[in-house]
Amino acid sequence: MKRRLLARLQFCWILCLGLLLGASAFAQASRNLAPGFTTRALDSKLVVVSADIELFSISAGGVMESRADWTAAAEGHFNNALKSREAQLGRNVTRLSEADLDELAEINALHGAVAQAIFSHHMLTIMPLPTKDGKLDWTMGDGIKSLRDKTGADYALFTRIRDSYASAERKAAMIALALFGVGISGGFQVGYASLVDLKTGQVVWFNHLLRASGDMREAKAADESFDALLKGFPPLK
Repeated sequence: MKRRLLARLQFCWILCLGLLLGASAFAQASRNLAPGFTTRALDSKLVVVSADIELFSISAGGVMESRADWTAAAEGHFNNALKSREAQLGRNVTRLSEADLDELAEINALHGAVAQAIFSHHMLTIMPLPTKDGKLDWTMGDGIKSLRDKTGADYALFTRIRDSYASAERKAAMIALALFGVGISGGFQVGYASLVDLKTGQVVWFNHLLRASGDMREAKAADESFDALLKGFPPLK
């Protein structure tokens, strides 16, 4: 009898633990989605806005210096990664031309501001906004509708990446200061990805990267960064 009771209690404990873990995983996943949104319609059209990417070298003194050559390489790797993910993004996908990008540059800048706000006040739970009630409830406003008028798309995918790398002088300084017990940081990678409903301007899915790893300068490493940034991207259904 005691064994049977113990077995039942153990089963109940495992069941409760499983439910708690499942609820936690669901809550974490739901933080990336706007309330009521889970998938894209099969016939929906997606426009991919060229990634807003900039790479930097960190000097010995910690000054961030923009590197145009690294940035150009990263843009090429990221574009190639997009092309190879057709199954993930869907077949009804369009890209903006260079002329369109110049005309819509302000929209990309707007996304950068909104994405930073989402990261600061939604993904980082230490800075929540009470009015949001923990929900992904952010919009890019009416200004986004010009993108829908131009492309006829239902959704837009925006991406923004800032990546930095310690220079040789910075690495030498890190080693030298470490001998005295002083730690200084090397490079880091920050990325945002947003899926925006062009009918309403609402951000319906959001993901981010914040890490000391990753390298957009090399094709293979850039592929990994792309996959990490688009992890959980809403499927077609």
